[in-house]
Amino acid sequence: MPQSVHTFPNETVMKMKQHYHECMSSPPPGAVFRAKTEHAVITAYKSGKVLFQGSSPDIEAGKWTDQEPYTSVKTASPPKKKESSYSPPATLFAQSHIGTDEAGTGDYFGPITVAGVYVTKEQIEHLRQLGVKDSKNLHDTMIRKLSKEIIKLKIPYTLMVLPNEKYNRFQARGWSQGKMKAMLHHSVIKSLLKKVDDQALDGILIDQFCEPAVYKRHIGSEGHTLTEKTYFMTKAESYSIAVAAGSILARTRFLDEMDRLSTELGITIPKGASKKVDQTIAKLIKEHGEKVLNNCAKTHFANTTKAKAYL
Repeated sequence: MPQSVHTFPNETVMKMKQHYHECMSSPPPGAVFRAKTEHAVITAYKSGKVLFQGSSPDIEAGKWTDQEPYTSVKTASPPKKKESSYSPPATLFAQSHIGTDEAGTGDYFGPITVAGVYVTKEQIEHLRQLGVKDSKNLHDTMIRKLSKEIIKLKIPYTLMVLPNEKYNRFQARGWSQGKMKAMLHHSVIKSLLKKVDDQALDGILIDQFCEPAVYKRHIGSEGHTLTEKTYFMTKAESYSIAVAAGSILARTRFLDEMDRLSTELGITIPKGASKKVDQTIAKLIKEHGEKVLNNCAKTHFANTTKAKAYL
């Protein structure tokens, strides 16, 4: 299982404890706290060492290893790294642009959702004042509230859902999750461009989940080409209001889909890919048979095999 370890001052550890207070679990001996998110299990020790362990530990650790982990979209600066033709210009974050992001990729249960939002430069400050920022730094209640506010503003957006049954069919055909995400982002962008039509557009920013060359190869294999002025950036939702808004809409739809699955199956469906997920899988198999997983889960995840220990 991927993991990373970092050492923080006590003040930061206390901030982390407060930040994760709604997703705490029983800590092991010697630990200050343990919390579980969709990306990782975070265990903080009295020594200041913090262990991030799970499907995407670097995403969770990245919230705290930056020099200013609580910096808002307004004041954040893009990370310094080697520039490429696909790196967004620093001016893009204050201009009219499209941003896309996804949710549900690391969760065993539930679909992948991708959302794209078009934000004009005049709307940026208003969205910022509403509290729009990276959904990973927001609790689900606030995410849903902000989603309603974004939609209420009638800002152009497109949201697409890849149901589990279709996900599993693509996976069986040899598609990687990366290719599925690339095609979803590409389709969202194409749809949103039609809605934006002739409005000012200074660029398109994708929250980077693979190298641009790989993204181009994925969509190229299905006969598509990269749209002009498309940029890629890791942690883009921390710098772009459009990507942050996209992350909120995508996350909200994912949460709605998880609620729907819970109602249909008559059991609370957990997020992530934890031991609790394994136990839930086993319970579903006992009650409905293994075929039920095809319509509610990403069956190629290791959880499918691990769950058999509980049967």
